[in-house]
Amino acid sequence: MSQYEQEISKFAELKNAQGSAWNAISPEYAARMKLQNRFRTGLEIAKYTAGIMRQDMADYDADSAQYTQSLGCWHGFVGQQKMLAVKKHQGTTSKSYLYLSGWMVAALRSEFGPLPDQSMHEKTSVPALIEELYTFLRQADARELGNLFNQLDEAKATGGNVAQIRQQIDEFETHVVPIIADIDAGFGNEEATYLLAKKMIEAGACCIQIENQVSDAKQCGHQDGKVTVPHEDFLAKINAVRYAFLELGVDDGVIVARTDSLGAGLTQKIPVSQSEGDLAAQYNAFLETAEVDSVDALGEGDTVMKLDGKLVKPVRLPNGLYKFKENTGVERVVLDCITSLQNGADLLWIETEKPHVGQIAEMVNAIREEVPNAKLVYNNSPSFNWTLNFRQQVFDAWKESGKDTSAYDRDALMSAVYDDSELALQADSKIRTFQEDAAREAGIFHHLITLPTYHTAALSTDNLAKGYFGDDGMLAYVKGVQRQEIRQGLACVKHQAMAGSDLGDTHKEYFSGEQALKASGEDNTMNQFDVVA
Repeated sequence: MSQYEQEISKFAELKNAQGSAWNAISPEYAARMKLQNRFRTGLEIAKYTAGIMRQDMADYDADSAQYTQSLGCWHGFVGQQKMLAVKKHQGTTSKSYLYLSGWMVAALRSEFGPLPDQSMHEKTSVPALIEELYTFLRQADARELGNLFNQLDEAKATGGNVAQIRQQIDEFETHVVPIIADIDAGFGNEEATYLLAKKMIEAGACCIQIENQVSDAKQCGHQDGKVTVPHEDFLAKINAVRYAFLELGVDDGVIVARTDSLGAGLTQKIPVSQSEGDLAAQYNAFLETAEVDSVDALGEGDTVMKLDGKLVKPVRLPNGLYKFKENTGVERVVLDCITSLQNGADLLWIETEKPHVGQIAEMVNAIREEVPNAKLVYNNSPSFNWTLNFRQQVFDAWKESGKDTSAYDRDALMSAVYDDSELALQADSKIRTFQEDAAREAGIFHHLITLPTYHTAALSTDNLAKGYFGDDGMLAYVKGVQRQEIRQGLACVKHQAMAGSDLGDTHKEYFSGEQALKASGEDNTMNQFDVVA
């Protein structure tokens, strides 16, 4: 007996026990509704997806070709369409996640309107978006299973292959996948971090990414002015997230520790060293200082500390922040990462200024000397000019090897005149294999693009507006959008069904029988799309 039939049998037994009062209830309809709503709470989702992510991490440890990917989504509909597309084109959702970007929450989901990535948006909007994303993914499950149920009814009526469709129902793969959720720097102290982490986990998050910037001075990782916190402060927040997972029963929840130290040259706080060589001492060793010979060398309000047996004055800016020594970013990143992994983090995120496999690998190899299974989540950021970066990487490699580069202007390699050149084609080839190469050579377990759907929305809207308000008029929409939806088989071309109209009709039939007032009759204009493309 299939799982589907087992569910029907259970409901039939329950119905019989209730007597005539339940005569109107169909065990098969009840079984369908239950299967269409596999996950009843966010915590169920968090536990399920944490298991998936842990298995994926083990798969990657065994074979670096088994890396995972995600795209940042700022609305439930966008996440739903992404996973429908992944399943349609790849045949499975395996190794595919969603990313929740704090940048996009700030820019697109705040009641204040568009905001920079500085933790100024409402922190409640983060768990709200997680819940929204999973609501839309669960609706995708319900819709796809509903289609299978319709096929099953038709097969029963026409003598079709009922067993095969039942097998498809039993083996249905959910669209619910892990979300890596950005908690920024925790939106406050460690207690604030814990409270927000709980809300995120309750909404369905199995993986929380937290960064080592000062919470109230947080900046986008690709902007200047970043200020980091001492290790003890960051580890307290990692602990807070772990306790939130454990309290809620998500024992294998995943924590991503992000370090911005590569591009952060400032700290707000000088930690107190309790013993020689402890974390505070290691952090302070990176401070830029001036030796103090006498009280006369001190200005009003200057700070003095003993460092390596000497009396020194840390360099402090007019805003009260302290400077790190120049060219210490890599060393600080390595220390950040080792310390985080040794104190509860599961994965690392190193925010870099360019997508360079060699640069990332250098840091990861140093980390792996202490933690051999260290793995990264890496931001394939739209803040990088990928075309220019990789063309310049190829140019530099050619020049170093003695190859003639006189036909190219390194500073102008973004120009379209180079698009069909040998250099540009080689650069594009490296971009195409970047994720595979970095997974193999630089320990990157998960590749994500933080803001892709922000940019695709802008680009597609620009193209439509250009034609629609120009000479093409309505043809701009028909040719550029609707015809492409039909040709490429996008379910969304039937927008009424995608929004739940057909599901609603089915439920009305369950509840009201022949009296149901349904929207999908012969006068529904969506029927115009039941055509061969």
